[in-house]
Amino acid sequence: MDSTELLRTISRTDVPAADRLTALRGLKAMIDTGEIEAPPRGIYVNNHIHTCYSFSPYTPASAVWYAWMAGLQTAGIMDHDSVGGMREFIEAGAIMDMPVTCGFECRVNVDGTPLVGRKINNPDQKSCVYLAMHGIPHTEIDKAEAVLKGLRDKRNDRNRKMVANINTLIAPYGMSLDFDKDVYPLSMAHEGGSVTERHVCFGLTKKITAAYPDRAAACDFIDRLTGAPMNDKTRQKLLDAPDNFYEYDILGVLKGHLVEKFYVDADEECMNIREFTALAKKLGAVSAYAYLGDVGESPTGDKKAQKFEDDYLDELFDTLADCGFDAVTYMPSRNTREQLERVMNLCRERGLFQISGEDINSPRQSFICKALADYPHLKTATYALIGQELAATENLADAMFSDSVKAKYPDLEERIRVYAARGGLN
Repeated sequence: MDSTELLRTISRTDVPAADRLTALRGLKAMIDTGEIEAPPRGIYVNNHIHTCYSFSPYTPASAVWYAWMAGLQTAGIMDHDSVGGMREFIEAGAIMDMPVTCGFECRVNVDGTPLVGRKINNPDQKSCVYLAMHGIPHTEIDKAEAVLKGLRDKRNDRNRKMVANINTLIAPYGMSLDFDKDVYPLSMAHEGGSVTERHVCFGLTKKITAAYPDRAAACDFIDRLTGAPMNDKTRQKLLDAPDNFYEYDILGVLKGHLVEKFYVDADEECMNIREFTALAKKLGAVSAYAYLGDVGESPTGDKKAQKFEDDYLDELFDTLADCGFDAVTYMPSRNTREQLERVMNLCRERGLFQISGEDINSPRQSFICKALADYPHLKTATYALIGQELAATENLADAMFSDSVKAKYPDLEERIRVYAARGGLN
């Protein structure tokens, strides 16, 4: 196969992972022989790349390929409620000789904490928090899956209710959406992937583009449906979008302005915040709170300007300490320098590991976060995550936040240096 066909294959969700990995080996061979020019390695890392096992245009193999071609030094998989893509991602990293890390993201309830009743880092629901579990040892993937499968099953019950709510909204326009026919097939749920609100919105997006092939007419319909006419900039973006971006751009508008009209609160699919940290400890992984911060203009277009946890950040960090968190993860491109400095200082004061990662789930997004250049400690932290994952895969007792390792290296900064060296940082 030529490079074009190999690129198609690594991006296909309808072929086995083994075939995607075989195609990736073919692409790597072309790099080794000079048929494909290798990009220079930059200074950047990314620990938060979504794949098709939650919602993303990238398979695990193609995510690693495009991360490598963007010049990243390392890459990390981070899917919602799913570890289904991890083994492919790990093997893809080995093929490309690229260090990788593995994690998943999920929503939890905060029952039994002072955070109950507050909007925290979730735009759609109070008392519900997005958390990330990083550095999952490869030996523990199946144990994580045993927990997540039950959560995904309950999530699909809620997905069906949300599709029913959407049908109430679109019925006056002669449209309907079927979960089993229009939404579920967009996911990798049959292979351990999750079905998210983005899948639901993407299913609706495809109904809209089929009913309104003229883009201006589609924009007019979206304005009527959301009841929030898009601004001139957003409308022009949709009108001018390349074909491979167009539906993702519509999805961004729907995610930002329609979800509140059909959303059903996540309940049974959410473990408690203390169950999450206990699970991370059991797996030898790293539990991390995902800081969002008050939002102005969203880079991905899927969040309105609104306030989140900044007004009570000290109390939030007290709660994180009380619940046994290891880390805080944040995205430098989403926040002001003042927000970042405040979070970094709180992490230092409370002894919390700092992790970065740019949330990648759309073809428009760059794998490179240039803001990372201002925070070199986050690159070191990434290599420490890699070292944690390698060490804990060999022996769970050597996990970076195990009791024995914390006793051996009580100073977090020293521990980070030790594990970063284990992860390959020169």
